[in-house]
Amino acid sequence: MLVLASCLANYVHIRALKIKLTDLLMKPTMIHTLLVDDHELVRIGFRHILEEAQDITVVGEVSSGEEAVSFVRDVLPDLVLMDVNMPGIGGIEATRRLLRINPDLKIIALTVHSDSPFPSQLHEAGASGYLTKGCPAEEMLKAVRLVASGKPYISNEVSQKLALAQMSGQADSQPFGSISQREMQVLMMIIQGSKTQDISESLCLSPKTVSTYRHRLYEKLEVETDVDLTHLAIRHGLVESQK
Repeated sequence: MLVLASCLANYVHIRALKIKLTDLLMKPTMIHTLLVDDHELVRIGFRHILEEAQDITVVGEVSSGEEAVSFVRDVLPDLVLMDVNMPGIGGIEATRRLLRINPDLKIIALTVHSDSPFPSQLHEAGASGYLTKGCPAEEMLKAVRLVASGKPYISNEVSQKLALAQMSGQADSQPFGSISQREMQVLMMIIQGSKTQDISESLCLSPKTVSTYRHRLYEKLEVETDVDLTHLAIRHGLVESQK
């Protein structure tokens, strides 16, 4: 009788373990996501889209690259949706710093413009995906899942424009294609109105080095002032015009 009771107890225990294991296998793996964008309404919209999915959860929201770096030092998300054009160090430099903290982190860059020179710069920085902010909700969810699984993703609109630019020979005519990643970082801070000292502190460069980068940009882009740089950036979709 005791043997029978023991066998029955073992059966119940094994059965319970099997049920728990089945539940774990059926439960989707959550993709823990950080939102980085300097516009609160944009973050609210993205959060709404992502949390409609059962396999994605938003673990935090921040409004700058600097805040993203600080957040990831304390919390380890699986994936970051990163706005490219933000005040401060911006999305490109933030991407580089985040991947130095956690090389396994997946980053999808977000931009307003599909024809900006950012895709190649972000690829060099280590981003795994590239989306425009106007993409359909379904495409955003698809990108998050693919990138989280280790696959790269470039939005349909961006990939089509890149292909057309290559076919038409326009890829080499993009003025920002000739500048280095560091020059791009300095450029983005200049057109945001950052002073030399601010750029120096944010990018860990000496003021003299920042001035050197500024003059290199003037030469490469054939401009004479920071205002000229800003106008050029607006014309080529690097930043939005302030209306």
